[in-house]
Amino acid sequence: MTAPEQPPGVPVDTALYQEIQHFYGRQMRYLDEARVEEWAGTFTEDGVFVANAHPEPSVGRAAIAAGARKAAALLAEQGVQRRHWLGMLEADACDDGTVRARTYALIISTPRGGQAAVHLSTSCDDVLVREDGQLRVRHREVRRDDLRPE
Repeated sequence: MTAPEQPPGVPVDTALYQEIQHFYGRQMRYLDEARVEEWAGTFTEDGVFVANAHPEPSVGRAAIAAGARKAAALLAEQGVQRRHWLGMLEADACDDGTVRARTYALIISTPRGGQAAVHLSTSCDDVLVREDGQLRVRHREVRRDDLRPE
């Protein structure tokens, strides 16, 4: 379930670009601190999370939260701290009022007492909307670089 292909939009203005940067900083901190409900709350109620590492998309905030809860529990059991670093943000305003945000992400893993190492390299394509004055993800597609077809 990929996001509908949209024509290229117009780059967002500086204020919105900074707001999106702040949004991602907060969202990734929630994820890395295992604040699952707060992280899931950054998605719309009917949000979609697609990843080429998962056989099926997670549809709806509850399903997205359940997947994150399971991942957080596994990391805690393994004694691993994850950090998500997003960069190279490209953000375009689309005709339908949404924002298409594209980033690269590095996921860094640090085992308790061990060395930090890059765990994964991915790209992330989001469709962002504004609800009640807040940015939220309506659709996210994460593609791990190691799983891309040739």
